[in-house]
Amino acid sequence: MGIRIRVHYTWILVFALVTAIISTQFSENYPLWQRITLGLVVSLLFLLAATIREIILNTAAFGKEISIKKITVFAFGGVYQENKNKIESTHLPLLYLARFFSNLVIAVIFYGLYATFINTSNFMMAGVTQWLAYIYIVLFLLHLVPAFPLDGGQILRLIIWRSTGDYYKATKIASLIGWAIGLFLIFTAVLVFIITKLWMISLLIVIIGWVIQDAAGNTRQRINTLMTLRGIRARDIMTTEYLAMPRQMNIGQLVREYILIKGWRYVVVVSDTQLQGILTVQRIKSIPRKRWALTTIDDIMTPSDNSITAYPQQTVDVLLEAMDQRRLDYLPVLDENKLIGVVSRETLISLVKTRAGFGF
Repeated sequence: MGIRIRVHYTWILVFALVTAIISTQFSENYPLWQRITLGLVVSLLFLLAATIREIILNTAAFGKEISIKKITVFAFGGVYQENKNKIESTHLPLLYLARFFSNLVIAVIFYGLYATFINTSNFMMAGVTQWLAYIYIVLFLLHLVPAFPLDGGQILRLIIWRSTGDYYKATKIASLIGWAIGLFLIFTAVLVFIITKLWMISLLIVIIGWVIQDAAGNTRQRINTLMTLRGIRARDIMTTEYLAMPRQMNIGQLVREYILIKGWRYVVVVSDTQLQGILTVQRIKSIPRKRWALTTIDDIMTPSDNSITAYPQQTVDVLLEAMDQRRLDYLPVLDENKLIGVVSRETLISLVKTRAGFGF
């Protein structure tokens, strides 16, 4: 499974701001519609470069064993839905340094393109690449700020993590600092506007602060959820009641006699206690109804070799991370390759709410 990219909604503001700045600051020798078009082109190239940067960095860092399955792309870079167990095995100082200096490298590349276009008298493309070089220089300087999830904040988390030995605690502290710095930037922008009346600069600072605060807040919320589940094992929360069906049964019969009548949301295929595969309602719904009578469980189930499984002693915070990254709702629990139960996302989320209600 590859990396899933999600573009954060704050890019709408980034597009609007970049387009506004370029359309007002670009040479007035060009008509307004052309300057607006240039602004949109710069915004699109900015988004494309940011996305490609995240894919290259994480592929290079983790190789074929990609621990980051989901990246949310903000204007300042990517925020990852991490797997703690996998990220612990990486060379984080090198990764963070590579991420930090990559913005400078991209700025140099765009500036080189700018010089090339100037020499060939292609002034329009020279303007586009010059603005992109400016943007990445600003990003390079911005990441010096120790506000998680900026690169400076990532390094701060690493220092706290190495000092405390607690990944969750380090992430929570770093994200809280990032949230506070984001709030500080918003208040700073208001003061700048009151004193200078420079609305464009003030708006830029507000957007930077808001994006940092939002990203840090999302990270802190997720970490709080995972911390709630620490210490609980798969064996403690798994259900031993599951629907085991023969792989030869057709989908039509399965839906009529078990799913619609008894409400089962998943099916496991077992042979002599050995897991053969798992099938979910979502997968069944992807098959046209007219093919149900001709389609068997075996045809569309996820084979055990391709399934993510859990073991009884595994902590459920790790399981929830794995389920989030791969968009899974159920995980079979195996003990010496024998199926002994199933952990569901619904049960985990319910447990989080219950424990949070008791202050855990």
